[in-house]
Amino acid sequence: MNAARLVQYRAASGERRVGVAADCDRIEELAGVGSIYDLAVAADANGRPLPAVVAGCERGAVVDYQALVDERRLLPPIDHPDPAHLVVSGTGLNHTGSAMARDAMHGGSGAGDDSGAGVTDSIRMFRLGAAGGKPPAGRIGAAPEWFYKGDGGCIVPPEHELPLPGFAGDGGEEAEAAAIYLIGRDGRPRRVGYALGNEFADHVIERQNYLYLAHSKLRACSIGPELLLGPLPDHVEGKVRVRRGETVLWQAAFRTGEANMTHSLANLEHHLFKYDLFRRAGDVHCHFLGAPVLSCAHGIEPRAGDRFEIESPHFGRPLRNPLAARDEDRLITVEPL
Repeated sequence: MNAARLVQYRAASGERRVGVAADCDRIEELAGVGSIYDLAVAADANGRPLPAVVAGCERGAVVDYQALVDERRLLPPIDHPDPAHLVVSGTGLNHTGSAMARDAMHGGSGAGDDSGAGVTDSIRMFRLGAAGGKPPAGRIGAAPEWFYKGDGGCIVPPEHELPLPGFAGDGGEEAEAAAIYLIGRDGRPRRVGYALGNEFADHVIERQNYLYLAHSKLRACSIGPELLLGPLPDHVEGKVRVRRGETVLWQAAFRTGEANMTHSLANLEHHLFKYDLFRRAGDVHCHFLGAPVLSCAHGIEPRAGDRFEIESPHFGRPLRNPLAARDEDRLITVEPL
């Protein structure tokens, strides 16, 4: 709980700023710093831990945190000067709740005999993780489910609207933790920190056929507002809710962290970064660690104007995003060059 939490935001002048969340009311500006990415690159270049780099920064003005929220001046707690060099991905079926929800989507009951008869592929994948997702140190465990979500352009700042494409079946929250990485100059991944995340997916399309999972994930998402430096606690508790006006439409507690996951963080990281294309120097990765609970599993159908709220005391301020109105569904055509 004593680890530093960084916030990116815009000053009233429009200039980028970075600060340390002193508490949930005040942010201590880091003088002359406009990007957490720049801090991470400097830490990598100098061979110093990022928390030490932050601790060595001169402090500037004290900023009213609530004003940043009210005026929608918060930025995601990580971005890249070129959004194409920020990869957003995730792991599913890493918590019992998500596995049961996915299983139910496709007619399963979570049951089945020892031979695997009557078991959906979702449950088979979940069981692979439960049996082999936490190998001994230095060993390679079972590969997790993995999906690509987009590049840095899909990350919506806190307090801003999550867009609903015209072709979408729905847009539902997925409350989880996200791990943030910088690929160092030597091509080795460096873990920058963690943030609260709303991975946001289309569960109606996914329900039609589990092979539509890739389509269901190509949506916006949101992370933040704070970046937690240092290790993620083994046990993280939080709350997620869907609010319609002043009414709480649905809410639930969630638990994540390694103690509640089928895969260890080290195993997830190996299976992400074993691919050469994901170890390109200077790139950033935002990897969602899995949603423990889903409102769609309780019959909730979000609509435009509803607000998703995700909070955990480990991450300071809550992550909040309203759902935007559906875009027009337009035919995309291709012309010869």
